[in-house]
Amino acid sequence: MPYNIEDKFVIAVASSALFDLSESDRVFQEHGEDAYRKYQRENEQVVLETGVAYPLIKRLLSINTDEPEDQPVEVVLLSRNDPDTGLRVFKSIEHYQLPISRAVFIAGSNPFEYMEAFNASIFLSGNPDDVKEAVERGFPAGCIYPTDYIDNDEDRELRIAFDFDGVIADDSAESVFQQGGQLALFHDHERLNAGESLPPGPLLKFFQEISKLQKRILEKYPTNVKDKPRIRIAIATARNAPAHERVITTLRNLDIRVDEAFFLGGIDKGRVLRIFKPHIFFDDQVGHIEGVARIVPSVHVPFGITNMGRESVSEKYLHCKTTAKQGAEHEPL
Repeated sequence: MPYNIEDKFVIAVASSALFDLSESDRVFQEHGEDAYRKYQRENEQVVLETGVAYPLIKRLLSINTDEPEDQPVEVVLLSRNDPDTGLRVFKSIEHYQLPISRAVFIAGSNPFEYMEAFNASIFLSGNPDDVKEAVERGFPAGCIYPTDYIDNDEDRELRIAFDFDGVIADDSAESVFQQGGQLALFHDHERLNAGESLPPGPLLKFFQEISKLQKRILEKYPTNVKDKPRIRIAIATARNAPAHERVITTLRNLDIRVDEAFFLGGIDKGRVLRIFKPHIFFDDQVGHIEGVARIVPSVHVPFGITNMGRESVSEKYLHCKTTAKQGAEHEPL
């Protein structure tokens, strides 16, 4: 019996996360909407370069087989473009032979509002304003950052790394540290609450769904099968002992096993991520993202107290938008 949408692992992705739209965005910024529309039509047959989320999406879709009953992964394109200007994206999807057939084109509106209609567990975009609003309204979302990462097509694994506080869990523990400003007070608080799970964070559903998909693959393919990627999940957190125990308690109560965990105690996350080589890394702190985004595809999740400091969330997103090599998705309407 084929999967229905409720049974599938679904990712919603903007074309700005899947492809490099920097040139298209430049045309719009410098010459306006009419010139942009003309440019997209004239370059309809010009294939877009791959973007930050492409390695993740390609590997996820490769889990599906040709059998209708064995297609657990669904990727849906959500775009602020209209169908006319979005046609170039679909032609690029066809060029790369990505089995993406469903799309939402919402000229001038917020596409993430349709996540629930497709049962999507996350929305990835290069549009910082959309991501900011999505997270504020309780939708799981992240903003892609520029990267120099070069994918290895011969590598069949799919590796995903997560920060813990403000991503998988909420920021209640982080708030203790940020408000008190003393690591000793934070450790005392976490030691006292080591046996209690932390409340859910913005990407908990995505974390749970990718874990379910990992288990499904292991059950179906108990040994390595050619062209079927194994999924490896890691947590890279600034926590260290004794604050590590609450992470383990939370994972146990979620019944989720991660393959690798790094309790770094303030050590640069890039030192371990350089070795783990994730195809995507999620963190709620811009400082952490900027430190690793060039070496691994990275996503900022604008959630919680760490995004409400001296620099405003909107200012941080402006930085993400204006520095993104891959280009924020134009979608001007």
